[in-house]
Amino acid sequence: MSLADLPLRSDRLRHFRRLRDLIGADVLTGIGAAILFLVVMAALLANWLAPYPSDAGSATHPEQSLLKPGASHWMGTDQVGRDVLSRVLYGARTSLFIVVCVLVIAAVVGVLLGVTAGYAGGIVRDVIMRVTDIFLAFPALLLSLALALVLQASLRTAIIAIAVTWWPWYARLTASIASSIRTRGYIEAARCLGVSPLKVMLRHVLPNSLTPVLVQLSLDAGGVILTAASLSYLGLGAQEPTSEWGLMVEQGQSLFTTDWWVVTFPGLAILLAAFGFNVLGEGLRSALDPRRGAQ
Repeated sequence: MSLADLPLRSDRLRHFRRLRDLIGADVLTGIGAAILFLVVMAALLANWLAPYPSDAGSATHPEQSLLKPGASHWMGTDQVGRDVLSRVLYGARTSLFIVVCVLVIAAVVGVLLGVTAGYAGGIVRDVIMRVTDIFLAFPALLLSLALALVLQASLRTAIIAIAVTWWPWYARLTASIASSIRTRGYIEAARCLGVSPLKVMLRHVLPNSLTPVLVQLSLDAGGVILTAASLSYLGLGAQEPTSEWGLMVEQGQSLFTTDWWVVTFPGLAILLAAFGFNVLGEGLRSALDPRRGAQ
């Protein structure tokens, strides 16, 4: 490990200590972290937590349709007799899978393009930023809907449609950071030592651009859940028999006044997951804010 790595490692440790202290001190951030922990555990342990695992798929029980919440079915059953609790638990797995896929694709594409644009500058930056501006000119949800309409409705389509509209934010964010980093002393020193531009970008510019990206990822996760649920609600995302919260809301909306549980519990799951990601993201932004460390 070189001496140049020590400030970076020290900054990371300080950021993690701030985040740990913030979660312990800020009630709202702690609540958000607890909610996300429960959502992740529900997704990972759905096979064991779901009282009726087969109900998450194509199994139907017409004789048990629209049963009220009770001892046998804590969240009741839907129109075809499937246990709502089991489907909500498996829906957490589907929603987190969408979040991970979308944010990984968007972050990898956006960060690589942004770092390249910010470090290279000139015509390279102009071309990448103009393409980015074209995507940003359209509302993200509207562009996702348009792409999903062109493609065949499926879970994969929802992931692609959302990821295509999400990467420009990361490209613009990292481009501005990389532009400021490229003028710093240690970058100039690396150039003078004959380090190749590619190695400078990957070894020095990229790692120092990731902290704001991590904050943006945590803030965007809630938006991805809402967008994926919107696509499924409109019939452009997950399809039967997939357990997905937005699809469950769409299937139960006509029953809200009579059989409220069919739509209420998946709707609450969307609300809580989005809330958890948003407040934890705000906590991350506060913890990693350099002005906080200067106080």
